[in-house]
Amino acid sequence: MTTFDGTGLDSGTDLDRTEVDAAIHAVMAEVDTTFTWDYERSRPGLSRLYEKAKGSQWNATTDLDWSVDVDPERVAADLGGGSPAGRFAHLATHPESPVRHFGDAEWSEVGIELQNSILSQFMHGEQGALLCTARIVETVPWVDAKYYASTQVMDEARHVEVFARYIDEKLGGQYPINANLKALLDDILADSRWDITYLGMQIMVEGLALAAFGFMRQMTTEPLLQDLLRYVMSDEARHVAFGVLSLQELYRELTDAELRERQEFAFDAAVRLQQRFRNIEVWERMGADPDAVVEFLDTHSHEQADVFQTMLFSKIVPNCKKLGLLDASGGWLRERFTDIGVIQFEDWVDTSEEYESLDEVAADRAG
Repeated sequence: MTTFDGTGLDSGTDLDRTEVDAAIHAVMAEVDTTFTWDYERSRPGLSRLYEKAKGSQWNATTDLDWSVDVDPERVAADLGGGSPAGRFAHLATHPESPVRHFGDAEWSEVGIELQNSILSQFMHGEQGALLCTARIVETVPWVDAKYYASTQVMDEARHVEVFARYIDEKLGGQYPINANLKALLDDILADSRWDITYLGMQIMVEGLALAAFGFMRQMTTEPLLQDLLRYVMSDEARHVAFGVLSLQELYRELTDAELRERQEFAFDAAVRLQQRFRNIEVWERMGADPDAVVEFLDTHSHEQADVFQTMLFSKIVPNCKKLGLLDASGGWLRERFTDIGVIQFEDWVDTSEEYESLDEVAADRAG
């Protein structure tokens, strides 16, 4: 007799059970579901954000031209700045490189795999954001925040949809979730404090994603990916602003010891997010020793790779400053960001001040 286990898949065979286990990942958490019977809209910043979100929804099926033919080699070449090895040029030429035997064909394949891997991690991260924002709706005590977070749940579902469709239909190769990203998402969702969900997802994960999307949009000439990133960035800017506007109010009331906990969480998240871009999965798929490649990259700096890694923090650092996290607890986080060479972004505009200027959906409709 055929039986089903709630996943929609036949659970009558070992193969089916294995597929289910590989596709489903549960995170155990104890959180309080919070109703609020106070419906007064008392936070103007969140109310403006909510109104902006209602007017800037878009449809992934009809607002993007999915008939565009995509050449994965062209997408990969854009990411690499036109060079087969791209930002890994020192890996291709250095006599101590563990992959110095790669030729142009291998480096072209690396570029394709790298693009697939990066977009796959974006897709997985967007599902993390989907779950985290649903958690915020459930746990945050302010009705203004519940209203806005509900719009972000829709946004995140759309983002998972568009990245999954682009990878499957145009590139043809998903990667499983990176171990560093998976561990971070697990930690965010396992924590019962609603502000940690905000800090981990809205400020750290979404902040890095917003910077990475902007970097990729500048690099690519592929029209469908350009349009996809323009629209996703419109949403992401609101999401990060949501974190800044909400946590700024809360963090004014926390003790120095409580802020230190948030600083340490933020820095740990930053390190894990940076390590996510070591692309271990790509080197494994290419038959290289990923540990040897990572060790080489850690000990041999390269300007293009360093710029990419540094720019990932261009949204995180000013937003942490706006929240008061840089200089709380004797400047602990300022020192950490100085140590990893990203403190120069502290005076860049924070996302709560710039999200409206990044609303490409509204700009297209107005035009």
